[in-house]
Amino acid sequence: MATIKPFKGLRPPKNLVEQVESRPYDVLDSEEARAEAGDNEKSLYHIIKPEIDFPVGTSEYDERVYARAAENFAKFQKKGWLVQDEQEMYYIYAQTMNGKTQYGLVVAAAVEDYMNGVIKKHELTRRDKEEDRMRHVRVNDANLEPVFFAYPDNVTLDSLIERITEDNAPEYDFVAPIDGFRHQFWLIKDAADIATITDAFAKIPYLYIADGHHRSAAAALVGAEKAKNNPNHKGNEEYNYFMAVCFPASQLTILDYNRVVKDLNGMSEEQFLAALAENFTVTCQGTEPYRAKHLHEFSLYLGGKWYSLDLKDGLCDESDPIGSLDVSISSDLILDKLLGIKDLRSDKRIDFVGGLRGLEELKRRVDSGEMKMALALFPVSMQQIMNIADSGNIMPPKATWFEPKLRSGLVVHKLS
Repeated sequence: MATIKPFKGLRPPKNLVEQVESRPYDVLDSEEARAEAGDNEKSLYHIIKPEIDFPVGTSEYDERVYARAAENFAKFQKKGWLVQDEQEMYYIYAQTMNGKTQYGLVVAAAVEDYMNGVIKKHELTRRDKEEDRMRHVRVNDANLEPVFFAYPDNVTLDSLIERITEDNAPEYDFVAPIDGFRHQFWLIKDAADIATITDAFAKIPYLYIADGHHRSAAAALVGAEKAKNNPNHKGNEEYNYFMAVCFPASQLTILDYNRVVKDLNGMSEEQFLAALAENFTVTCQGTEPYRAKHLHEFSLYLGGKWYSLDLKDGLCDESDPIGSLDVSISSDLILDKLLGIKDLRSDKRIDFVGGLRGLEELKRRVDSGEMKMALALFPVSMQQIMNIADSGNIMPPKATWFEPKLRSGLVVHKLS
């Protein structure tokens, strides 16, 4: 069962939140962060992407960069750009995209739950990326950015969230630049409400990492490290928890995560289409963008035309939680078998495009001559992700794209 607790968040004053908040560290590069921060000294990028304070080209892994993160974090607190709440509380974080709102609870999740599998993963993590975020957590002694969890729908929590958001004005309410999505934030101070949330989670058997596997791993590993190095460890210290935003699984939006490929592995367009026809029913859909309408249908853009690729019967074992994923089918029967792309993480002939950019972005990259073909997938469902996590399996790489992304800087969790 899931163990969570409220915490004393470190937050921007209401009038400064739009100057402090930012996109997550891992959705933009250093130069994009530099441009977005501009001359705004209050931007959280100065803490989560502190290489922007150094000359262009400075490595984000430079020791001076981590040290600057800590200096800037201390500066934000000293200047009152981040102020700690006086009492422990939970928070509600709502995001609205394209008219749909999802409501998450910001909590301190237990490190032990991550270690013992109550918090379930569906992606592999890379040690170098874990270590980068671990260094960031260590030097700041804080979780600067939340991770993104899902939980099975819960009527008690739904009712509580509905009541609080309808009866109270949000602490923060703004439309973010770049993504254009609305972000709202409420404080949950009432002791009875806090107890209700804690008790409800104590009855939920598992939480699922939706997005932020490296941040989750780093936060949990640093917490465990602190426990091991503390001779007076008791188990109730703040470092035994890390910050997460937990959403009901049914509210989450998973977009398609699409592929663009540089060449056809020596085949002509006609030969490639003929080869596809062995395992797919190939239908030309014309020149207007075509979106896959169901599982096991793919959308191909090649030579100025869109095609639907329907997997032929008998080629998929629906009882196999990994093999039945469209990302696995496309990797096995198209990318590997026909195009010779065996490692999605390392092959330079392939790139990936999040569904938020739309099918037009796939068309643009092919029409520009940069890529030869594009393959759009039907989105993975949250139920598929939970089934895979429950079975102890790992999703293939580049399988999920969650939107909207959590904004950083609305609340920070200090470890001591």
